[in-house]
Amino acid sequence: MNLGKEGEDPERRQIQHSVSSSEAAPPSAAATVRHAEVEPSPPQPPSPAAAVAAAPAVVSEQPARQLPTVTIPSRDPDALFSGGGISFLTGDRNARFSYGYSSFKGKRASMEDFYETRISEVDGQMVAFFGVFDGHGGSRTAEYLKNNLFKNLSSHPDFIRDTKSAIVEAFRQTDANYLDEEKGQQKDAGSTASTAVLVGDRLLVANVGDSRVVACRAGSAIPLSIDHKPDRSDERERIEQAGGFIIWAGTWRVGGVLAVSRAFGDKLLKPYVVAEPEIQEEEIDGVDFIIIASDGLWNVLSNKDAVALVQDIMDAEAASRKLIEEAYLRGSSDNITCVVVRFENP
Repeated sequence: MNLGKEGEDPERRQIQHSVSSSEAAPPSAAATVRHAEVEPSPPQPPSPAAAVAAAPAVVSEQPARQLPTVTIPSRDPDALFSGGGISFLTGDRNARFSYGYSSFKGKRASMEDFYETRISEVDGQMVAFFGVFDGHGGSRTAEYLKNNLFKNLSSHPDFIRDTKSAIVEAFRQTDANYLDEEKGQQKDAGSTASTAVLVGDRLLVANVGDSRVVACRAGSAIPLSIDHKPDRSDERERIEQAGGFIIWAGTWRVGGVLAVSRAFGDKLLKPYVVAEPEIQEEEIDGVDFIIIASDGLWNVLSNKDAVALVQDIMDAEAASRKLIEEAYLRGSSDNITCVVVRFENP
């Protein structure tokens, strides 16, 4: 929730060891380059703010399946960045899914959101990974998750056989590895992680923090994750049992510092702020599409509004762009990142 002045990091206050963000830069006109993507997503440039009132120029082409990706980064560091791809569900050449992503610096002075889209083969089975990582106190935790979380998960020996347990263990190990690398860092930093893993015709959503995953089923918005906020009664109880506390400081915060109750990193707030994911499993049958987005979107759009806005947009990349543009028009003052995955069942 953005309760500070425009441009402030809404998740972290400058209290004792915490780090406050810098002032926001004014948005500039949009410039966009679109590209097709299949397999791992391209290196992520700093995703930027765009003045939605000025229609961005887009060079469109249909993404080609199984072709190499060529990324042409925008020359404008404040451009909205987007892309997408198409693939098939394992064992069914008629069941196709498409995905699109957009990322946007917005009114913040720096970009702390990262995303990942990756299609791989694990033990002979096609798997797809989609994730949005919203950093606070800097971008390094979110960038680390982009580069390591799905790699650690797909290499887990029980990933196919016991996917839920593999997700929990991979999240824990990734957090531990990151904290080891953080030794010697004086500034504390952390990140949310909202992820969707597609294994065959199963969809597993794992969430840490207040980014969110929402599905559309028969036109209705179905939440697939619940935000980890300190004022959730179960989260408050967990924090207090671990010896921590929450107080009101513009919003409810762990230790008076952090406005989310679960996150990767945040070494100064361990063991109260944890990277334990809550996991929900769905069958793909009947799911029209899912939206994975940082709170820059959800702060100004309800689940119902987001689904209604794009349910008739068949192009997943166009849908992700539309959601970001609408969030910006509605006054979002945060970075905004969005991934849309649309299922085309026969």
